[in-house]
Amino acid sequence: MPVKTDSVLLEKIEKALTEIRPYLQSDGGDISLMEVTSDMFVKVKLHGACKSCKVNQMTLTAGVEHTIKKYAPEIEGVVNIDA
Repeated sequence: MPVKTDSVLLEKIEKALTEIRPYLQSDGGDISLMEVTSDMFVKVKLHGACKSCKVNQMTLTAGVEHTIKKYAPEIEGVVNIDA
């Protein structure tokens, strides 16, 4: 269930995605923020080459999650959704 997230937290997450996005786009992919859950998990959707990449789970953990936590340490984790 989506949670009403304050704008400061959303800005931190978007700033993190802006930092990581050029790397994903250089490989033919992209990422979208879908929601932040009440238990502080960020749900994202991978696009393009990232969606079918065999190492996308590593990209989520080592790249996306690490970068988001740098800006918003209160985030527990990042989950890719296929919706």
